[in-house]
This record gives sequence, structure tokens and C-alpha cells, in this order.
Amino acid sequence: IISDLSSKNKTNLFIFPHRPGPVPFCVITKYNRSNKRRHCGKDVGDRPEKRGSFMVWLIMAGGSALFAGITSVLAKAGLRGVDSNLATAIRTTVVLLFSWSIVFLTGEQQGLTAAGADVWCFLILSGLATGASWLCYFRAVQLGDVSRVAPIDKSSAVLTVLLALLLFREPVSAWTLAGIAAMAAGTWMMVGKQAPHRSRETNGNKKSNTWMFYACLSAVFASATALLGKLGVQGIGSNLATAVRTCVVLLLAWGIVLATGKQHGIRTLNRSNWLFLLLSGLATGLSWLCYYYALQNGPASVVVPIDKLSVLVTVAFSVCFLHEPLGKREAAGLALLTGGTLLM
Repeated sequence: IISDLSSKNKTNLFIFPHRPGPVPFCVITKYNRSNKRRHCGKDVGDRPEKRGSFMVWLIMAGGSALFAGITSVLAKAGLRGVDSNLATAIRTTVVLLFSWSIVFLTGEQQGLTAAGADVWCFLILSGLATGASWLCYFRAVQLGDVSRVAPIDKSSAVLTVLLALLLFREPVSAWTLAGIAAMAAGTWMMVGKQAPHRSRETNGNKKSNTWMFYACLSAVFASATALLGKLGVQGIGSNLATAVRTCVVLLLAWGIVLATGKQHGIRTLNRSNWLFLLLSGLATGLSWLCYYYALQNGPASVVVPIDKLSVLVTVAFSVCFLHEPLGKREAAGLALLTGGTLLM
């Protein structure tokens, strides 16, 4: 909370951060003595919102969760018979266009010249962590079920809170602790014990555990992204930081593809691969745009919880379109995971 004591009208700035990981955004909400709330210079508080305006940002918040949820399902369909690193490099190219479009929409591109050497260092390190997280995540999606990979990826929030408590001595509320416990229990119920209907694995017994290794690495690197942002990515707009990180991800992904000689695999991609990979990148970009619009025009206390419901969309689409099984145990775990996410 920052107070402007030199002004007659005292102003407090509340900064609401988005979830940790590759796609952080924030919105600044101002409160003054007249009890009038402002979002980015626009009054939205003391008088009732018009129904049309309310419906627009609410739909956008739901769109953010929808597009974020279907990203993994579309990527799974596009990864069939394709090297996961090559697929990540292709879809990141699409994501890059959206990330920079948001930067220019918000006018944050001017922050490029203001960033110091230390900021650039942490931005690059954060981008490398983001890239490693994406590469591991889509490898896990390729090897395992989306409905099992997504909960482990969501657990990066738990790891981030615990590491922040240990490294930075950040206070943790009782609600956050309850959310951590619920998320941990829900994740374990969804992936911990292999149910009978999960016994069939398409890639053999050896690869049946490999997906979990990559999913855990994805969560660890996603948590590292948030911690590096906490340490050094200060004084630069969050949208600009995301765009720069995406550039690093793109360079990392294509660097790995070229180093392993997988670039020739582009010739073997069929129409289905191209379609779903491009749609996956498009879904990520649309999720960012919808989330940005919803935060700019609606209260963060409503927008952020709606966006966190993307895990429900992911599991629902994986069951309906990828025909992945979902038993009672997994359904109960999903409920715990969702409840814990909302508590955090």
C-alpha cells in the first residue's frame, strides 16, 4: 500500500498480482476519500455499473478461463507424432505476437529503455525458467493424460508460497494454509494412486512415470519464474516483462530444436498438427487478452478467482474430447484442488 501524503486527497494504491508462472499481469486499483474506485484512470466504484459493462468484463473473465483451459487440450491434439520441443517453438511464435500486442496496447514499451542491467539479468533468467517450464509441461502433456498433468502444474502455486515463506519470510494467512492443504490433497487424489481404469498406458510402463517427472519439473520451473520475478523484475511493467520472457522462451525453444536437429520435423507436420498447434498458441494469446480486459474493467477480487477455474475447463475438455477417464476419486480430488486454488 502506497500513500500519497503530499496530496489533500489521500490515495492508496492496491496492486493485485496474477498467478505465478509464465503469464503474470497486474492491475492497480485506487481508492480515495470520496470512496470512489478507479481502474487505470476510469471511475468504476461509487455508482452502479451499467449492466452491459458488467456483462462484458464478466464474459471476458470467463473467456480467459475457457481459453486457458483448452490450451493444453489443443496442444495434446497437435503433439501427436511431433517432437514436443518443436511444437513448443511453433506455438510460442504465435504467443509472442499476442504478448507484444498487449505491451503496445498499454504503452509499456517505453519501459525497455528504463530497465537497468540487473533487471535485464533477472528478466533473462526468468525467461529461461519460463521456457524450461513450458518445454517440460508440453512434454508431460505429450506422454501423459492432460487431466493428470494439469493438477501437478497447478501445484506450482503451493511450491511458490512455501519457498516465499522460507526464503523471504513472507507471512502466510490461515486461508492460504488451508488452500495449500486442499491443493496438495486434491493433486494427490488425482495423480497419486493409479486407479484400475488408469492401468492402460499408451507408451508402456517406462513412459507411464516419465510424464510425472516432466510435470513436476514444469511446476518447479514455474515456481522459479515467480521467485525470480520477486527478486529482480522490479520497476518494469508486468506485461512488458511477460513479452520479454516470451522472447527468451522462443529463443530457447528454437535453440534446442536446432541443436537436436529436430527442425526437419516441420516437413512431416500434417494439417492437423499445424491446426491444433496454432490454435493452442491462439488460445493462450486470447486468454491473456481476455484476462487483461477483465482486470482493467472489473474488480480483481472477482476476475482472478474466475480465471483460476481454468483447471476445471482443462479436465472437462480432456474427458469429453480426449476421452480420458475420470473416476470418483479424481473428481473428488478435482473439487479439492479447485477449492484450494480459490482459497489461495
